[in-house]
Amino acid sequence: MALLEVNSITVRYGKMEALRGVSLTVEKGSITAIIGHNGGGKTTTLEAIAGLLHVDSGIITFKDKEISNMPPDKVVGEGISLVPADRKLFPYLNVHDTLRVGSYSKRAWVKQKGNLEMVYALFPRLFQLQNQEARTLSGGEQQMLVVGRALMSEPEILILDEPTAGLAPLLVNRVFEVIQKIQEKGVTILVAEQSAAKILSIADRSYVMENGEIVLGGDSQELVNNPLVVEAYLRV
Repeated sequence: MALLEVNSITVRYGKMEALRGVSLTVEKGSITAIIGHNGGGKTTTLEAIAGLLHVDSGIITFKDKEISNMPPDKVVGEGISLVPADRKLFPYLNVHDTLRVGSYSKRAWVKQKGNLEMVYALFPRLFQLQNQEARTLSGGEQQMLVVGRALMSEPEILILDEPTAGLAPLLVNRVFEVIQKIQEKGVTILVAEQSAAKILSIADRSYVMENGEIVLGGDSQELVNNPLVVEAYLRV
């Protein structure tokens, strides 16, 4: 069942078209990936879904309800939470309070205690660091924190923008393990990622973006064997 549908959206930065007729579908309970090189439109697509960018044409629907150009806080309230690539943490707020900030919506506030327990179980390191300020954490620990903060909003869809960017290889593997664990908890995942080989190995369906357009889409295993994908994204 389609939980999220993006239908032929166009996004402009001034006169420049950043997205041209982008369409994709995210099935309930799936991991859906968008791969592509920097500047291809991945982040713009995710930010449009999250309400951070204006959609000039086309429609975005979530559970058959149009959410195109809905304010970001309303999008979170509907059940969609974005983990941005630049993390956007409050540097002097400690780990515990940062997580609590994520549960500001009505749907999440009543489940704050249970969600905190869930996040600390998923990231035991955050439990150990709960009184430390965000600015003192390592890059990997900060990534755990922003994912945990997003999970505190009780999302039905968790959107991850380049979750492994700048992380050491060992931490990259840990991030992909966490993505799978989150899916196992019933959360649908939409992720933009440059580590194509790794995300294609765990995603159910994937799309390839180039120059603001979706150029390929389908079952991830089919894309792994597509010569164009192999040449552009998988060849070492």
